[in-house]
Amino acid sequence: MTTTLHIKNMVCPRCILVVENELKALGVDIKDVKLGYAQVVLPQGITLPIVDDKLKEFGFELIFEADSILAEEVKTAVLAYLKHIEQEGKEAKKLSDFISSKIGKNYNYISKIFSKQTGHTLEKYYILLRVEKVKELLDYAQLNVSEIALQLGYSSVHYLSNQFRRITGLSISDYKKRIRIDRGFLDDL
Repeated sequence: MTTTLHIKNMVCPRCILVVENELKALGVDIKDVKLGYAQVVLPQGITLPIVDDKLKEFGFELIFEADSILAEEVKTAVLAYLKHIEQEGKEAKKLSDFISSKIGKNYNYISKIFSKQTGHTLEKYYILLRVEKVKELLDYAQLNVSEIALQLGYSSVHYLSNQFRRITGLSISDYKKRIRIDRGFLDDL
C-alpha cells in the first residue's frame, strides 16, 4: 500500500536526494519524492517511527498534523513563487494569488494557519526568503544590485536596499565587504 510521508525541512533538490538515499537504505520502495513529501511503500518491519528517526539524522522529520503539513506546503510554494518571479519578472502573479492557486485554498485561511504554525506571517517569511536569495546572488558576484533587483521583482534598487538593511542590519555594500559570509539556512526561516 502506498503511503504519503509529509516531510519537514525539505527546501532544495539536495534535500530530495538525501531523503531518497535514506529511504532506499531502509529498503523502502519509493514511488515519488518531491519537496515536502514522498510517496512510498514501506517494507515489512519498517514503521513510520523508524523512518522518522532516520530522517531526523539529516535534519528532516515526518509531520502528521494537518496544519503543520499545510505550513510545509506553503514554504514549498513560496520557494516556487521566488522562481516564478525570476522567470516572469513584472508579469508575475501576486504572492497571494500564486499561493492560493498552488495550495488550492483561500489565502486568508492559508496565511492564518501559516502564522499560527511558524510564529510569523507568510509575507514576513517571503521577505526573509527573498533576502536570503539576495545574499546568495551577492555571494556569487555575477550580478550587480540593479540586476538582482530586476531578477527578484523588486520595484527599485532603493526598495531592495532598504529591505535588505531592515532584515540584515547591514547595507548591501557592508554585506559585500564582510569576509565571513553570514547566510542562514532556508529550513531555519
